[in-house]
Amino acid sequence: MEFAPTNPLLHYNPYEAKHQLDLSLTKAYLLLHSQLKPPFPLTIPSPSEYALLTQALAFSLLTQPDLTKINLKNLHASATDGYDIFTTTLLNLTDNCYPKLLPVPRTQLLFLCSQLINVAAFKVDSLVISLLRRINGGDFTEPNLWLCAELAKILSDNWDWLIDEPLVLTSALFVFLRLLADHYRLVSGPQLDDLKRLEISFCIRVLRNCFHLCLGIGRDLIRLLQDLFVIPEFKELWKDLICDPCKFGVLGFSDLCDIYRIKTPRHYFLLRISQEMEAQLRFLLTHVKWGNQQRYQVWFAKKYLSLPGSETVIVDVIRFICQCYHPSKEIIQSGVISRWAVIGWLLKSCKRNYFEANAKLALFYDWLFFNDTIDSIMDIEPAMLLIVSSVPQYMEITHCLLEFLFLVVDNYDVQRKNVIAKGVLGAFNALVKRGVVHSLEVLMNCDKLSPFLREKLSKFLFDKALVSQEKEIIQMQSGDHQDQIAGMPEQAHQWL
Repeated sequence: MEFAPTNPLLHYNPYEAKHQLDLSLTKAYLLLHSQLKPPFPLTIPSPSEYALLTQALAFSLLTQPDLTKINLKNLHASATDGYDIFTTTLLNLTDNCYPKLLPVPRTQLLFLCSQLINVAAFKVDSLVISLLRRINGGDFTEPNLWLCAELAKILSDNWDWLIDEPLVLTSALFVFLRLLADHYRLVSGPQLDDLKRLEISFCIRVLRNCFHLCLGIGRDLIRLLQDLFVIPEFKELWKDLICDPCKFGVLGFSDLCDIYRIKTPRHYFLLRISQEMEAQLRFLLTHVKWGNQQRYQVWFAKKYLSLPGSETVIVDVIRFICQCYHPSKEIIQSGVISRWAVIGWLLKSCKRNYFEANAKLALFYDWLFFNDTIDSIMDIEPAMLLIVSSVPQYMEITHCLLEFLFLVVDNYDVQRKNVIAKGVLGAFNALVKRGVVHSLEVLMNCDKLSPFLREKLSKFLFDKALVSQEKEIIQMQSGDHQDQIAGMPEQAHQWL
């Protein structure tokens, strides 16, 4: 009788085909399960035999926790590649199959991640980052909170390793800061209280001890920290950031403006979008034509925005669209739905004012500190096109966005209001200069725009002090930064 493993790896729906990775790991285990027990062979396996043995060990370690000790001994004894194949197998499983992993394999996966950190396995940094992406925003179910807590424990317990991996450290900080803002609003309970304490302890430890590395996150670090001001530990941190920045001991950091000037790398925005969500958003923005988008939007909302509190992920999706997906000229001119239209739909999906305000801030955030030498015009393009493309049919959107923009200019950071105003003015000028819009007359001459907003816009755009400072900045900037966005304004009006 053919031997078959008793513990499966993945969950499948009826009539669902098995994943290729699952088939490969199961096949390797079926072939070699008799060799996974002592006495182990003394011969050196060929590369193909070694790869097969490693896959068999991976399957057994993930599905048979009672054999963990003997399988780990076998793994350590046979590893000749710095655990490359083994870690890559777990990485592929996390990237492609994590939502389908059964509870036992999930628990074993986190345990193995910790073990691989202990031996400084090759690619374990990538595995940790992939697992961080698997903590879903807006998902407050027990399995998701468990994953969050386990990763926080693993990283806290492996501090010496972590501080030698700057990208993992700052990635974890970005993720836990973002999650803490959501978790802190939830009704308290024993599990959640323990998780919040873990997150607070980890984040404060990183910020206090490794602030020089945290600066690499850039301006979005401030956006995340502003949501945590109500937490006592973060109140103290904010006090030091504003009143005593020298306390952090970082050469070159003396004011928040030093952080505002640093553009956040795209890597961090991907951390808050799961692998599946990223693929589906890229498909929507690359292949779905205008007129066909509604059914895809309905499907996306049902999958990602239907649970209570899940609308918080809209902030992360908007940051992803603005920063990580910059369509080519060919895609822009192909009749595919535009980024600004998807963002408009996402803003309408916000049911509560708090989430809507954060979503708008996510849309305009790079306007506030725009610098033509480091920021891409494509980062700020969606907001501008949403504003002008809503004229005249959807004036409530234009009103709402302009009101919010001026509100943020006046109130986001009152002490540095002039810096923010210069950034926004620079954004407007760059959008016109690059041809995203031909001019701003479509707004200033629009009768349907409230007189208050028209006057406010006119005064802002022609403020003599700001215009003079903006000219000085332009003269100091060097380099030619061009983006492929030709023809966008006309297409936007065509499809409304």
